[in-house]
Amino acid sequence: ASAMIKRYVDLGNALDATALNAIGTKYVCLLNATELNRIDSNSLKLTSLNTSACSQLTKDILYAKAKHAFSDKHYFPAYYELIEPYLGGAPGVDLKALSKDNVNMDISTFVNLRKDSVMSLTPSEVQGLLGVNLGDLVKWQNKSPIREWVQIQKQSELDKLHVGLTGGTQEGYINIVTPRFQTPPSASLGTVAVTLHLLPTLLISFLIMLVLS
Repeated sequence: ASAMIKRYVDLGNALDATALNAIGTKYVCLLNATELNRIDSNSLKLTSLNTSACSQLTKDILYAKAKHAFSDKHYFPAYYELIEPYLGGAPGVDLKALSKDNVNMDISTFVNLRKDSVMSLTPSEVQGLLGVNLGDLVKWQNKSPIREWVQIQKQSELDKLHVGLTGGTQEGYINIVTPRFQTPPSASLGTVAVTLHLLPTLLISFLIMLVLS
């Protein structure tokens, strides 16, 4: 399939809506960066691609194209439904904006967001994104990226969500890093051992010299 797509593109054919519908979700992840960048953003208006199984690079490129394609719908309720399949490539700033729109994001979509984007969200922003699905966080709190997100939040802020999330940072908690001292090389340890072994003899010699002098 990858070879066929490459051959199709090399012959000068465009990756338009017809081609994307033929490639579909099954093979979209096979497109390389060069092929992805040749997609006309407007083609995404006539097709829908699920990128959840694709590489992060693929998600990032297609999200940028989808955002451009649907920019004229940004302030309409339908915008979220159009952009949702591509949110795996959304930066944190865009998710923060979506959190104000009561989109009721499904938990399966949330856990497939970029990890760095999730980590930038506050508890109130996560609440704004998930809406009625907020309670599903508890089912995933021991899995990445929700586990890591919970660990950097204040427990008092998590408690305000009223869904039972635990594992956040307690008030006044301080991380203490214990310094690690480098272990002396074996040669140095040998020198120390020899010195300690000879110490009594050296002391006796020193005392004899004092007496004789």
